[in-house]
Amino acid sequence: MLIKSQTHKLSAAIEMTPMIDIVFLLLIFFLVATTFREEERELQVALPFASSSAPISTMLKEFIVNVMEDGTIIVGGRPVDEAELRTMVHEAVAVNPEQKVTVRGDRATAYANIIQVLDACKSEGIQEPYLDTVVTE
Repeated sequence: MLIKSQTHKLSAAIEMTPMIDIVFLLLIFFLVATTFREEERELQVALPFASSSAPISTMLKEFIVNVMEDGTIIVGGRPVDEAELRTMVHEAVAVNPEQKVTVRGDRATAYANIIQVLDACKSEGIQEPYLDTVVTE
């Protein structure tokens, strides 16, 4: 009678399929998160031109106020009135005293509309609101 010796070889293998799935899920998550973050800058606001411009620094959360051509104030993708804007800025300053605010005013809007937003920001504790512009070549 022949007895065959059975030796089992243990082999270590890394399954690549779950790792590839995780990488694709992370990629999709970051693409979607980035798209939502840029949504506010995608509004149809024709910014005025400037000879120099600098990138905006982000402390905790960038607070962007858009002033449309007709004077409508838009924050977070929805129209707000001056009282709502003051409340929102006040709450943001309460959380972060160094809060930065960017005002993006359409170049065709009346300057009084932008001053209204700047005044609301200054009265609620924003020391230096930024005015967003486009660099001319």
